[in-house]
Amino acid sequence: MKKFSLFVLFIVVSVIAKSQVDTTGAVNNTQQAPPQKPKKDWSKIDLSTRANDHFMMQFGYDMWPSVPDSVNTSGFSRHFNMYIMLDLPFKTSPHFSVGIGAGLGTSNIFFTDTYVNLKSLTRTLPFTDVAKQDHFDKFKLSTGFIEAPLELRYSGNPVQPDKGFKMSLGIKGGLLITAHTKGKNYIDSSGQSLYDKNYIQKESDKRFINSTRIAFTGRVGYGHISIDASYQATEFLKTGTGPAIHPISIGLTLSGL
Repeated sequence: MKKFSLFVLFIVVSVIAKSQVDTTGAVNNTQQAPPQKPKKDWSKIDLSTRANDHFMMQFGYDMWPSVPDSVNTSGFSRHFNMYIMLDLPFKTSPHFSVGIGAGLGTSNIFFTDTYVNLKSLTRTLPFTDVAKQDHFDKFKLSTGFIEAPLELRYSGNPVQPDKGFKMSLGIKGGLLITAHTKGKNYIDSSGQSLYDKNYIQKESDKRFINSTRIAFTGRVGYGHISIDASYQATEFLKTGTGPAIHPISIGLTLSGL
C-alpha cells in the first residue's frame, strides 16, 4: 500500500510539473509573436490639395493602321492634346482615384504624292495619287476635337503622386470642331516649284469626317512624365465615305498641378 501511494504521488507531481512547463511555453510563444503593423487611417490625411495631374499636355506619333495602298501616309504624323482635369481620390483607398476633365485634341496626318480632296462632291473621300502630275510637296490633313477624358488612376505615392509611380486606364469622347487640308510648295512632276516655295493652300470641310469619336486610353510613368497611348474605337471617316480607319496614337504626357 505504501508503494502504491508513492506511485500515485509521483504521477500527480509529474502532471503538475508538465502543466507548468506547457503554460510557461504558451506564454513565451505569445511574447515572441511579432506585433501587428497598425492600419493607416486615410480619413485623417487631407488629400484635397495634392498635386495629381490636374493639367496634362500630350505630344506624339499618330498612325492609320490597315489602310489601302492608295492612302499613302508618311512622315511624322503627330498629335497635340491639352486637358484640365479634376482628381477624385477613393476615400477607402487613395492609391486609386478618378480623373475627369475637358480639353482639346488635335491630329495632323501627313501624306506623300497624295491629294485628299475634302471639297469633293463625290460620296466617298478621294485619296488621289498625284506623283506623276503637279502636286504639293508637303500635304497634311488636320482635325481638332473638343474632348472629355475619364481615367481610373493608380498612384504608388498617394500623398505626393508627382514623386512616384503612376498609371491610368480610361476613355475619352470628342466632338469635331475643325477639319482641313494644308498643302505647301506646289511642284511639277519633276519636283520643280511652280510658285514660291512658301506657297500654301488650305481647304476646309467636315463633311467626310466622323463628327464624334470615342477612344480608349492608357498612361504609365513616374512623376510628371508618362508614356501614353490611345486607340480610336469609332471610325475616323463617316460610314460609307471611305476605308475603315481607327487611328492609334503613342506619345508623352507632361502633367502637373
